[in-house]
Amino acid sequence: MIGDRDVTIFYDDLMLGHDPQVDLPFLPSRVEKRVRNILKGLNTKWSYPEHPGRLTAIKDHLDKNPISGVQFKVGASATYEQLVRVHTASYLDDIFALEGKMAWLDKDTTAVSPGSIKAATSAAGNSIAAVEAVFNGGAQSAFALVRPPGHHAEPVRARGFCLFNNVAVAAAHAQAKLGCERILIIDWDAHHGNGTQDIFWADPDVLFFDTHCAPPFYPGSGYLEDVGAGLGEGYTINVPLPEDAGDIAYEKAFREILIPAADRFEPDLVLVSAGFDPHRNDMALNLTYDGFAVLTSIVQAIADKHCQGRLALVLEGGYNLDSLAHGTHAVLEVLAGAEPPELTECGIPEVTEAVEFHRDAFVDDD
Repeated sequence: MIGDRDVTIFYDDLMLGHDPQVDLPFLPSRVEKRVRNILKGLNTKWSYPEHPGRLTAIKDHLDKNPISGVQFKVGASATYEQLVRVHTASYLDDIFALEGKMAWLDKDTTAVSPGSIKAATSAAGNSIAAVEAVFNGGAQSAFALVRPPGHHAEPVRARGFCLFNNVAVAAAHAQAKLGCERILIIDWDAHHGNGTQDIFWADPDVLFFDTHCAPPFYPGSGYLEDVGAGLGEGYTINVPLPEDAGDIAYEKAFREILIPAADRFEPDLVLVSAGFDPHRNDMALNLTYDGFAVLTSIVQAIADKHCQGRLALVLEGGYNLDSLAHGTHAVLEVLAGAEPPELTECGIPEVTEAVEFHRDAFVDDD
């Protein structure tokens, strides 16, 4: 029943300060010229899709549709020492030098505005706070409602709207400060978490499981054969999917690949890079709200079985504001104790309803 479990959402208005406006002047650079040429070649006006309205849409929906057992808290911003566990010092120095400025960072049109660095350190810090909450007993599960997202950020570069790799920073903090020996990171975003994979590529203490739209879909990585290297070989699991894959395919991947892998790995902590762009109204793939609910119930069961329920989710993508808000709500309901629905092929419930509605029209009255 909803309310049987307590859930803490970590959120800070600081993260609304990341707001690149593409029509405003940026620091002149070779990257800026390349991006301008790309944008000039588009047939329609391009607006930065990773905007503050993503968080306000979720927050407004939760305010109007509160969930019993869910509370909000504010976490501290990440420190340089916490970020440098996964990013190089030279990269961090370059990023922090951009505070208060406008700049393009790559040809993927990743950009910063004057408030972006404070927003990004808040995003990473609130992800850390979510992990600490499930370790210190402050919450049975936690959701870091953060932006900019993180899973594309690599040790030495920003990419795909991501500045700092929030879930990786949180995992590294758990390893360094919370005595966590084995961490399971699950990424269900529509895009492959290339940055997270890169950071933990050779780490046998982090099992990385990623379902995503198959290459060449952005960022063009995450092949089935990519399984890690060195001591970390076998600790990266990629499940690339066709663009029309939906609830049934996702559930099969989670039940038949993730669960056995988790049973063998026996994690001390479960983290989820929770993107909502696999929803059928968003960028790719065909998940429904019921699909997100079932995936949540599976990862929650893994956490309950192996690590006293220690489960923290970190927001990644999701650009259709309605599906982003409703998908987050569906996930939080399950975290708070709701029973997940039984999945069926997309359209079957509607056809079943139509069958019942029309049945009498084709039967003669006695």
